[in-house]
Amino acid sequence: MARRGTSDDLPANGAPVSMADLARELGVSTTTISRALSDHHSIGPATKQKVLKLAKKLNYQPNHLAAALRRGQSRLLGVVVPYIEGRFFASVVHGIEQAATKAGYSVIICQSSEDVVQERRNIDTLLGAQVAGLLVSLARGTHDFRHFDKVRKRGTPLVFFDRTPAAEAVNAVVLNDRAGGYISTQHLLAQGCQRVAHIAGPPHMTIYQGRRQGYLDALADAGRPADAALVVDADMTQEDGERAMRALLALPAPPDAVFAAGDSALLGALQVLKAAGRRVPADVALAGFSNEGFTLITEPRLTSVDQHCEEMGQAAVRMLLELVADPGRASAQRQVVLQPELMVRESSLRGPAGA
Repeated sequence: MARRGTSDDLPANGAPVSMADLARELGVSTTTISRALSDHHSIGPATKQKVLKLAKKLNYQPNHLAAALRRGQSRLLGVVVPYIEGRFFASVVHGIEQAATKAGYSVIICQSSEDVVQERRNIDTLLGAQVAGLLVSLARGTHDFRHFDKVRKRGTPLVFFDRTPAAEAVNAVVLNDRAGGYISTQHLLAQGCQRVAHIAGPPHMTIYQGRRQGYLDALADAGRPADAALVVDADMTQEDGERAMRALLALPAPPDAVFAAGDSALLGALQVLKAAGRRVPADVALAGFSNEGFTLITEPRLTSVDQHCEEMGQAAVRMLLELVADPGRASAQRQVVLQPELMVRESSLRGPAGA
């Protein structure tokens, strides 16, 4: 016979009350508690009333995740991002959460910290949580993509956003990075700049390949020869931006404009230029990429490419939920491509022909 519990059997202060706690308190089985809470026909009105009254008194909160996993139906989406600080990924995640919540899903967010080993752990953790689908933006250190094979083998829908595997057809939501590089460089040329340099991102990453190609396309369309000395690879950190700018200033013919593939690197370049007594934009005009929040508070304010972050997150969720509803669509491997927008500010405004 079930034993009626006492208040001493309840969890300590702060611990959540479980169905087992309710069962002990009322001296019934957890099955009875579960059925009473779900208004099952097999439980009489008096018992239901007792259970509901106690649940309210003890502030019982149902564990929807556990219930979903028991049914084999998770309402969770897993998200892996390189980092969460800064505007870009924080805004993308905000868009993801908005769209997921609207569709009745919750989100688990993991950070890889730009480390492929941590990225693999994140994937294993989220698969272990039986998420309904995965949204992933790759770490900078990811060159091998085999850890995603287990995702596909399990049939878990997978959508990449922003940073995608190179030379692989995947479901993804991306920015037209090539167009972003093009409009930035074209803008600097239109200001009368003659030697436009490029602080480029890691060449193995698709987003930076596109931005570099856009830079080269704009030079070619303007009839300007590409100068390899004006392209410096960097990790897109502020420190690497400083290193790259010092290298460019040391050239026999330094640049009079810089397009950086990331705003943090551009911030580093700005600091070096100020320390060297170079005026921005009169001596060196600057344009970046990502439209980070700090671009609005630097002196001068920094021109940058906006990536429509929240729209990217929302579009990624829509694509993922389409795959969740119809897994057969995964074989189509389609891409949604968003168009960039150049936010022109004082760091690049020199006027035609340098006026």
